[in-house]
Amino acid sequence: MTYSHRNIAEEREEACQKAKQITDICEHLHIALDPIDWQNAGMRARVTVNTIEISDLLGLGQPNSDSILRLVQIKLFERTALETIRARPGCKALIWSPVAVVQPQAFLSLWIITLETDERIAIAEYIRNGQRVYEHYEIDRNDKHYLAKLFGPAHTGEYQLGDTVSIEEHARTCTGEIVYILPPNEAFTHHIHPSKGRHTISGKVYSNNGSSRYIVDCHDSFPHIVNQWQVSVE
Repeated sequence: MTYSHRNIAEEREEACQKAKQITDICEHLHIALDPIDWQNAGMRARVTVNTIEISDLLGLGQPNSDSILRLVQIKLFERTALETIRARPGCKALIWSPVAVVQPQAFLSLWIITLETDERIAIAEYIRNGQRVYEHYEIDRNDKHYLAKLFGPAHTGEYQLGDTVSIEEHARTCTGEIVYILPPNEAFTHHIHPSKGRHTISGKVYSNNGSSRYIVDCHDSFPHIVNQWQVSVE
């Protein structure tokens, strides 16, 4: 709807109702919104979390819990990743990749954020003191007990632990060491698909269902979780 001075009262009423709706949804999701200035800005009032702009009221359309959560995650995962590496101004995330792990864990979800610089940063989502919190997550890739707690029991595959392999992921090739092997067809423990950028799911099982999956450390932050068809030996 296009608003004018003649129907500003109508806009304010709609903005008030929408701000309350979004605030209620976010409270249920354990997301603390900053105050929404619908009184002065109407439907152009910004919706922010810790001063990070998520959208304005008009841009949120018909919000629901899933769409609000996706928008907040996209923005806060990206911001946390950029702050973690102190990225240059204007740097953006290209890929948001949720990682399938064994539940329960201390975190709600674990994601790999790939920046346009090809840097990969692991960010975990927690609930602390009743609010969602996003923090850099570091993995001990040399601790097999830790990896088993995170990904489940180790498996065997065509390649072996310690093998140096090349992997292809997101149209990019890199070389690293296999640090853990996962079984095929392992079910995801959660599925969250943001609606912005390129989205993949680490550990996704493709058509080659009988093949193992590998955790490969390419020394670029969080190890890569790849299918056997993505792995080759020089």
